Amino acid sequence: MTELTKENFANATASGLVVVDFWATWCGPCRMQAPVLEEIEGAIPALKVCKVNVDEQPELAGQFGVSAIPTLVFMKNGKIAKTVVGYHDYEAIEAIVSEIE
Repeated sequence: MTELTKENFANATASGLVVVDFWATWCGPCRMQAPVLEEIEGAIPALKVCKVNVDEQPELAGQFGVSAIPTLVFMKNGKIAKTVVGYHDYEAIEAIVSEIE
């Protein structure tokens, strides 16, 4: 998974299907979400998983209106396709990806 900052965000999300996980180290549901995202990234080759630590990148969190974490922002070719808040299991993420593709 790629750690995103305001410097590399635009380039990393410009093309293809990307899910951006807005998270923090102190967030229990975020720690539960991480292995699910790792598993789905390996299972869906077209999906790139990236992470934004909201404590380290508050400007990015603000830009995307993140007020609760984890927040997953699904992007297709640089544009937001869907945003969901809270823990999502493998099947839920897979369904969202299928809907966007």
